[in-house]
Amino acid sequence: MSDIYEIAVIGSGPAGLSAAARAAEYDQQARKNDPNHPYTHILLEGFKHAAKTIYRYQKGKHVMDEPGFLDLRSPIEFTSGKREEILNSWDEGIKEKEINIRYQSEVTSISGEAGNFTIGFAGGESIQAKNIILAIGMQGNPRKLGVSGDDSDFVQYQLDDPDEYKDETIVVVGAGDAAIENALGLAKQNKVYIINRREEFSRAKEGNLNAVLAAINDKNLDFDCYYRSSVARLALPDTAGQAGVLTLDTPEGEVDIPCHRIIARLGAIPPRKFIESCGIEFPSDKPDAIPELSGRYESNVKGIYVIGALGGYPLIKQAMNQGYDVVEYIRGNEVKPADHPILDLQLKMLPYVSDVEEILSLYQQRIPMFRRMNTLAFRELVIESDILVSQADEDILSQLKLQADQVKDTRFAELKEKKEQRIAKLEQKGKKVSKAERETPPASPKITKLIKAGDYIYRHGDYSNTFLTVVEGEVILESADGQHRQIIKPGQFFGEMSLLSGRPRVGNAIAGDDTILIETPRRTMVKLMNSNEEILGGIDWIFVVRFLQQYFAPDADTADLRDIAQNTETKTFNAGDYLYQEGDEGDCLYLIRSGTVSLQRERSERSVVIGQAQSGQMIGQMALMGDKTRRESARATVRVEALLIKQKEFLALLKQDPERVHDIQAATSEKLKISNQMESLPEGGSMISFLMGEGLGESTSALIIDEKLCVGCDNCEKACAETHGGISRLDRKSGQRYGHINVAISCRHCEMPHCMKDCPANAIHRAVTGEVFIDNSCIGCGNCETNCPYDVIKLAYDAPKKPGLLQWMLFGRGNGPGQDPAYQPSSEALDKGKKAVKCDACVGQKGGPACVRSCPVGAVERLNPEQFVELIAP
Repeated sequence: MSDIYEIAVIGSGPAGLSAAARAAEYDQQARKNDPNHPYTHILLEGFKHAAKTIYRYQKGKHVMDEPGFLDLRSPIEFTSGKREEILNSWDEGIKEKEINIRYQSEVTSISGEAGNFTIGFAGGESIQAKNIILAIGMQGNPRKLGVSGDDSDFVQYQLDDPDEYKDETIVVVGAGDAAIENALGLAKQNKVYIINRREEFSRAKEGNLNAVLAAINDKNLDFDCYYRSSVARLALPDTAGQAGVLTLDTPEGEVDIPCHRIIARLGAIPPRKFIESCGIEFPSDKPDAIPELSGRYESNVKGIYVIGALGGYPLIKQAMNQGYDVVEYIRGNEVKPADHPILDLQLKMLPYVSDVEEILSLYQQRIPMFRRMNTLAFRELVIESDILVSQADEDILSQLKLQADQVKDTRFAELKEKKEQRIAKLEQKGKKVSKAERETPPASPKITKLIKAGDYIYRHGDYSNTFLTVVEGEVILESADGQHRQIIKPGQFFGEMSLLSGRPRVGNAIAGDDTILIETPRRTMVKLMNSNEEILGGIDWIFVVRFLQQYFAPDADTADLRDIAQNTETKTFNAGDYLYQEGDEGDCLYLIRSGTVSLQRERSERSVVIGQAQSGQMIGQMALMGDKTRRESARATVRVEALLIKQKEFLALLKQDPERVHDIQAATSEKLKISNQMESLPEGGSMISFLMGEGLGESTSALIIDEKLCVGCDNCEKACAETHGGISRLDRKSGQRYGHINVAISCRHCEMPHCMKDCPANAIHRAVTGEVFIDNSCIGCGNCETNCPYDVIKLAYDAPKKPGLLQWMLFGRGNGPGQDPAYQPSSEALDKGKKAVKCDACVGQKGGPACVRSCPVGAVERLNPEQFVELIAP
C-alpha cells in the first residue's frame, strides 16, 4: 500500500466506481511487470455496499441507460436492467478490476493542497492523497415539501420497497424519474396520485415517460395525475395508520386528497457545508447551486475534481463516462468526450476549421443565455437541436449540400455496422435480440442544415414553436406588413413568443448571409426552462419586451423598453377567474399572452357576452384612456396569462411612438362598436357564451354546422372517412347544439394543443398552417386521448381496404362511401395495434378540409374565435 495515494475517490456511485475502475486498470497493468506494485488508488465508501443510491432503489426497479445516443466507455459494464442485476454486475466488476475499495469509511474532512491532501474519517483516522475525486452525489439531502408537517413520518423522501404498502391511498409528489418509478411501483396494489407542477413530464427519461403515461391511461389501474398543481398545505392524521389530507392548488382551485402517506421526490440539494469546508466555492447562494468546474471537472481547489450528480451530471451513463475521463485527465492524457463523434458530425459543415470542443466553448461564451448552463447540459442542447448555416452563393450552397449528403451516408453506414457488431456481441453472450430490434435501422444521423441567405426561416402566421439563437451573422425580424425591421445579432435569440404562447409566428424571420443558428425544439427548451430559473427569467423578460414592441413601439430598442418591461406584471388566471369586473375602478390594461377571455355585461340578473379576446389582443385599455370605470367584466374561459400595464408604463410606451395612439384609438373604437352590436343582440351573446362553454375559445379551427341549412346527408362524415383510410374523424350527430348551431365532435386544433402534451413518441405535430396532426410514429399509448378535454381523439385499428367506388356502384361490393361501422380489423392491423385517430383538417389536401368541401348546401364551416361574431351578425 502506498504511503500517499495518487488518486482517492470518495463515493462509490456510478461516477466514483467508474473512476476507481479506470485507476485500478492502470494498477493491474503495472502489476504485470511488478507483482509487488502497490495500489495507487483507493475508493472510499461510507456505506456497507457500493453504489448506495442504487442499492437503496426500490426492489425490482428497472434502471435505464439514458441517453441512448451516448456510448459507454467505463471499465465497469452497464446496460439497462433491474437494480439487482446491475448491482451484481458491479460487484463482479469490483473483484475483476481489483478495485481497492474501503467500505463504511465516512469522510468528514479534507485538508491540504494538491499533491498532499489529508482525508479524515469519522473514527479519527486519516489517509493522504495527491488528487481527490469527489463523487458523493446528493441523495442524502432531499428537497422538502415546504409546508408545515413536511418533516413528519407521514411524509417520506425515500421508498425502498413498494411491496411493503398495500390497499392504501398514496400521493407521490414530483415529476422526475424517481417520482415516476415510485408511483408505478406502488400502483400495483394501491391507489396512487402523482403530482406534477408542470404541464408535462419534461424531465423524465423516455422509458419512464412512456410508462407513466400508460399508467395514467390504463382504465384498469387506480392511477391519477394532477398537472399544474402544487402542495398548498398538509393536515396530518390524528393517529398513525389513519388518513391525512393533502391540499393541492390546481388550475380549477384547491383540491383535498385524503391519503395514508406522501412520497415526496423533489430532487436533492448539495451537501454544501461539507463541500465548502473543503475549500470548494459555489457560484451563488441558491440552495441548488453546484460548484463551478473546469472542462476537466477540476474545482477551484487545484487537485480536487467533482463528478457525477454533485457536478450537475445525474444520469448514470454520463457519470460513468466522467469517471473514466477524469482519471485520464489526472494522468495527463487527452481524451475526447463520448459524445464527440455526434457533435463532430453535427458541426461538420460549419464554415471554419476548429475542434468541436473549441466551437462549443466559443458558442457557450458568445451566447449569454447559454453561459448559465453547465457544459454537459449545453452539449445535450446542441445535440437535440439543429444547426442552420446560410450561404448566399447558390453554386457553393449546392456543393455543400452534396458534400453533406455524402458525409451523412458514410456515417449512417458506420452506425449500421456498429449496430450489427453490438447485436452479434449480445448473441455471443446468450442474450436474446428481438426481430424488431434487429430490423429497425439506426436513427438517421443529424448534420448541419444548409439554407440560402435571404430565405425565410419562418413566415408570419406559421404555426411553429422552435427557439432560435444567433451564433454568427444576423437575422432580420420583419413585421407582418414589412414596415418595421429589427436586426438580431450574435448572442441574441428569437422565436420565444410562439414557444411560450402557442400562437402563430408574428412577423417574418429572414436569414442573413454567413449566418449560423441553433434551432432548438420546444420540448428541449421546456425541459431547460423548467430546470434553470435564470434562463426561464431571461426568455420571459425578452418575451415581454417584444410583446410591448409589437403593440406599442415596433421601432424601439430593447434597451429603451427595459424599465417598462421590468415594471410589467405577468399574471395567471384559471378558467372562470375574473380579470376585472363591471363597475370596478380600473388602473391597468391587459395584453393577453395566452388563452381566451370572455367580455360580459350584467343585464337583468344574467350575463350577456359582448365579445371575446384571444392571445395577442388587448383589453381594458379604456381605463387608461379616460374612462376608469369598467364597462364590462372580463372572465377567463380557459387558463389565461396576461401582461398588466399600468398608467405610468402606458404613457411611457406611447412616448416611444406617439403615432401608435391613433392605432390604439381606432382598435378601441372598433371593439366598442362590436360590443354595442353584441349587446343589442342578447341572443347572439348567449350564442357566444355557448361556444365559449364548449371550449371553442382556445380553438384555431372549430367545425361548426348550421342546421338551418344542413339536410342530414352525412356527406361530411363520409368524405372524412374516404379521405382518411376508412375511419371518420368527426361525429356530426353527437355534437352539442344551441339554436341552429351544431358544434360537431371534431378536432378544434387548439391554440396550445392538449394532445401534444407528453406525447412520448413525439408523434403529434403542428403544420406551419396550423393543423394539428398525428404521424405514423404513434405508439397507441392513449395519452392524447386522455389529455384531450373534448373527446375528439380515439384509438382505432386500421380499417380494411374497401372496394372502389365503381365496384360498389356497379356490383354492390362493400358498404359504399364512409366508415363501415361493423368493420373487422385484419390480423395485420391487430398485430400493429390501435393508433390514435383525430381530425387533421385535411392538412396538405388541395381545397382544404373534405368535410367542408363535400357539404352540398354550405352548412359546414371551420372558424376561429375571431370569426364567431360573424355567426350572429344581422
